[in-house]
Amino acid sequence: MKGLVISAPASGSGKTTVTLGLIAALRARGLVVQPFKSGPDYIDPAFHRRAAGRESYNLDSWAMGRAQIAHLIGLGAGADLAIAEGSMGLFDGVARPGGCGNGASADIAALTGWPVLLVLDCKGQAQSAGAVALGFREMRRDVALAGVVLNRVASPRHEALMRHALDALAIPVLGVLPREAGIELPERHLGLVQAQEHATLGALLATAGEAAARHLDLDAIIAAAAGGIAAEPFCPLPPPAERIALAQDDAFSFVYPHLIAGWRAAGATILPFSPLADQVPDDSAGACWLPGGYPELHAGRLAASGRFRDGLRRFAQTRPVHGECGGYMAMGAGLVDAQGSRHEMAGLLGLETSYERRRMHLGYRRAEPLAGLYRQPLAGHEFHYATILAQPDAALARVADANGDAVTETGSRRGHATGSFFHLIGAAP
Repeated sequence: MKGLVISAPASGSGKTTVTLGLIAALRARGLVVQPFKSGPDYIDPAFHRRAAGRESYNLDSWAMGRAQIAHLIGLGAGADLAIAEGSMGLFDGVARPGGCGNGASADIAALTGWPVLLVLDCKGQAQSAGAVALGFREMRRDVALAGVVLNRVASPRHEALMRHALDALAIPVLGVLPREAGIELPERHLGLVQAQEHATLGALLATAGEAAARHLDLDAIIAAAAGGIAAEPFCPLPPPAERIALAQDDAFSFVYPHLIAGWRAAGATILPFSPLADQVPDDSAGACWLPGGYPELHAGRLAASGRFRDGLRRFAQTRPVHGECGGYMAMGAGLVDAQGSRHEMAGLLGLETSYERRRMHLGYRRAEPLAGLYRQPLAGHEFHYATILAQPDAALARVADANGDAVTETGSRRGHATGSFFHLIGAAP
């Protein structure tokens, strides 16, 4: 499958809005677009899914090997082309390589042969945009630059100055987005506000698609798509049970689509339920999984959902319950919100967390479980702002960061209950 990587020199340059607009515009032309996201991110793929009408899968060169990446690209079979949104800047990753790279979007471009469409935030610069694009073209010879999209352009004169510099370098300008394009997305502390929380997302995507059709050279972008990767044998992580109760609502939505797809491909049945609606895990399930999300924004409702908490406790008496990050906090004894109010959680674990004084925890993780649903070494990441006030239970795993240094956040276990701030991506490559 031919494709393109949408990247930029840095976060905040407009990658997501360009990606969504491009997907919507190509889909309006009748093309089937398969979206992907480079790196560990839950929020952008949900927007991709709404824009493309197809599931968006994460591709991660640190947490995944070549075979897994090829397998996930293969899940998009039947599409006309792939559009992969990068993360941070094109070459940004960790210091030590993992599965088949250091987590940079450039690794995915090199591995697949997909050329890069570089989004340049042009605010405050003119001809210097040429120097930026030149540096990105020359940085890695195994990464091809298809061209640039000039974003937040102030005027025709501003555009002409940049085109003059780029034309001299033979770097194609494949789009020019004016500063008032009007397709910005609202953000919060873990990134963009979630797709399912946008009441007018359909209209926003339509606007983005119209802007892309008007301001991007769609014919040239389609012609620039190239590359592809051959499939390799790969076996995803097995499901934790034949029937899995999966928490799914605005408080618990951070679970990787490829993880669920792998479970389903192995024959597992997913049984969604909503803790915010005071629902309980299906009693026919053999395991319960509480993904990450935003329990801190809904702590009062979770504390008032007595039926959910009682049902979860009953379930955990006989079967495994596992929580990731937000799910882990909901399984704890209590959660202190940003205003300093403590809310009672399910109490399956003794964990106490607080958002009164936020502190960011971010990075790749490698875990060696001491108990729980999986026992082999695992690759994942951690991203949250919670402070741990108490963590009295036995450790769930030995955890290290991307440099191999030990991480003190080991997760917890008590009876059939396990949890950690570790977001599972897959078996360690």
